[in-house]
Amino acid sequence: MSPPAEHRKDAGLGSRAAEERMDKSTGVHFSGLRLEEDKPTTSSATTAQNGRVEPFVIGVAGGASSGKTTVCDMIIEQLHDQRVVLINQESFYHNLSEEELTQVNDYNFDHPDAFDTEKLLYCMENLKHGHAVYIPNYDVRTNKSILPARKVNPSDVIILEGILIFHDPRVRDLMSMKIFVDTDADVRLARRIRRDTSEKSRDIGTVLDQYSKFVKPAFDDFILPTKKYADIIIPRGGDNHVAIDLIVQHICTKLGQHDLCKLYPNLYVIHSTFQIRGMHTLIRDAQTTKHDFIFYSDRLIRLVVEHGLGHLPFTEKQVITPTGSVYTGVEFCKRLCGISVIRSGESMENALRACCKGIKIGKILIHREGDNGQQLIYQNLPKDISNRNVLLLDPILGTGNSAVQAIELLLQKGVLEANIIFLNLISAPQGVHVVCKRFPRIKIVTSEIDFGLNEDFRVIPGMGEFGDRYFGTDDE
Repeated sequence: MSPPAEHRKDAGLGSRAAEERMDKSTGVHFSGLRLEEDKPTTSSATTAQNGRVEPFVIGVAGGASSGKTTVCDMIIEQLHDQRVVLINQESFYHNLSEEELTQVNDYNFDHPDAFDTEKLLYCMENLKHGHAVYIPNYDVRTNKSILPARKVNPSDVIILEGILIFHDPRVRDLMSMKIFVDTDADVRLARRIRRDTSEKSRDIGTVLDQYSKFVKPAFDDFILPTKKYADIIIPRGGDNHVAIDLIVQHICTKLGQHDLCKLYPNLYVIHSTFQIRGMHTLIRDAQTTKHDFIFYSDRLIRLVVEHGLGHLPFTEKQVITPTGSVYTGVEFCKRLCGISVIRSGESMENALRACCKGIKIGKILIHREGDNGQQLIYQNLPKDISNRNVLLLDPILGTGNSAVQAIELLLQKGVLEANIIFLNLISAPQGVHVVCKRFPRIKIVTSEIDFGLNEDFRVIPGMGEFGDRYFGTDDE
């Protein structure tokens, strides 16, 4: 039977080798991670009014025995340097009454009303606001919560796992990332039989009867429809190591980025997808061929350039469409130029030209010696650069010293600081600090922020000498 009424609530191209390596991650279906940009008040790492940073909340849903717990355990294991807590929806089952206990085999534990969602929301809201909570300790043998309850302290990452955690929109809105573990029905049934007969001492007949009466209908009616809310769909559950690795990398990236983005509102990191992560994986791989390095670097550069163009001023413009209707849109900024820092920055020129027809591009050459010894040795800038918006091109922001010298030159030529947009593929936190502190009105647009610099002032994990790899002038 269903729970009693009092428990119910209103309810991508390239060479074959590169393609094969990209295909390894096709088991992960990306449907648009809706993180900081889409939900600024509920997403991960949101800074509250008192300066506290809210946790990154991951929801993991899927059918019973789909492998949700295994996925959660693997994520927790790989997030070893973060404070992570796991909360199971099963902890919030309603306590069964004495009458319900006498007919426990007819109770539908897979129905949304079987869970105390209000208590779950109360606990999650408190954790997000930095308060410790006590999670019920539900005993599957007695079908009641028993003492003591489990104390859970605030953490950097909260993983909420359960079959129906996507069912209630209030619970969904608490999540920074939503994962649906999609496992074949036959596999789930086989696992359930093995688990219930060994751990719960049930006979196969009872397990099959409960599956056909409650589990399968509930999956079709309540669980499967919530798959559409998932940001990421993982086939094969814990067996899909590629998916888990990519998810963990994405989480680490977001956790590492949020402090800088909150500290510097003029820093923009383009919205990360697994397509972008896959391209980063290829260009960072030391074994990637020059052809593939150029191909995927160009794709990433194009994304950065287009994102940067979105920060330029626009004016409203009305046009007449072929149907005779009026369309109100915007007109691109016309006073624009690109400046590439020789020579790595020249790799970004083609993407800029492809996006901005006929754009003027100037060049700056800075000779680097060590971490802070630079010498400006060449410049070729548009004569009217002071009247233009400038896109400064350099794929790597390391120490930030070369960028500072290039920006100072632009300012000397009369360019307004607010009219400069610095475009790069990867940035080191040290470089971001240097540039943003010195030029708070300049905009930095990047596709990824790395961990930092090594003793040789090289970005790590980085991608090596970008110019050498792109233009084929490395030692090999």
